[in-house]
Amino acid sequence: MNQLAGLRAFVLVARHRNFRAAAAELLMSPSALSHAITGLEAELGVRLFHRTTRSVALSEAGEHLLSRVAPALQQLTEAVETLDDFRATPRGTLRINTSQVAARWVLMPFVREYVRRFPDVQVELVTDDRLVDIVAEGFDAGVRTTDLVPRDMVAVECSPRIRYAIAGAPSYFARHDKPKQPDDLLRHECIRFRMTNGQVYRWDLERRGKVLSLDVKGPLTVSSDQLVHQAALDGMGLGYFSEFMVAEDLAAGRLLRVLEGWFPEYDALSVYYPGHRHVPASLRAFIDVIKEQRGRR
Repeated sequence: MNQLAGLRAFVLVARHRNFRAAAAELLMSPSALSHAITGLEAELGVRLFHRTTRSVALSEAGEHLLSRVAPALQQLTEAVETLDDFRATPRGTLRINTSQVAARWVLMPFVREYVRRFPDVQVELVTDDRLVDIVAEGFDAGVRTTDLVPRDMVAVECSPRIRYAIAGAPSYFARHDKPKQPDDLLRHECIRFRMTNGQVYRWDLERRGKVLSLDVKGPLTVSSDQLVHQAALDGMGLGYFSEFMVAEDLAAGRLLRVLEGWFPEYDALSVYYPGHRHVPASLRAFIDVIKEQRGRR
């Protein structure tokens, strides 16, 4: 591995604080990446990382090098990306950070059409419940509700305005009365969702200026929106959903909605990206697909 490639590997390890994740992005084994970083440290004559079996942290020298090298590598990457403007079709990798729910229920139809049109582009969707710095973590774009998009970003809406729903299967309501007011939820079996930060998601409701945030109880806590959905369909309890997740189930009667008046509309989802950087051709083409497909709906 030459020095430029070694410095790029160093930046990725520093960004991820993890050799395995950085190696996956570089399409190499963690052991090969570790040897490459060790070789770079030997070549530079300084230790760049403090490594244990459980953690990776930058040394003081590593912090200094990262502050100088990361911007320079970014400039080189952007310089190469400008060559996209001279190609007939986009190519390369398009990295997008979003949530699990947005990826599955909103983004995938756009991605399917995009991949069909632009087979030379590799799309990488990284799902994360936390709001990340897409520039610092090497993403071309992010997808979050518009109110969460940083002010220095360009945002393009990719969904209708969002509403939420609490719903359960007919088999569940055969055993339980429907809740008539939010406090009734505290006596129901609710399917809880644990976020990646370890916290259990609270159920937010709002009507006529009254805002509630309920720490519901239930027999099952999961860390996947798909499992919440499946458990609700199986009659295990009530689930809290983005409306677009369960629209077909509600229409078909597989799930029954409750407390409908407690859910106003919220901001739509938006694809966002830095406004001060060159926009790669791959991302411009993706935005065009979204605008075109949204125009048909």
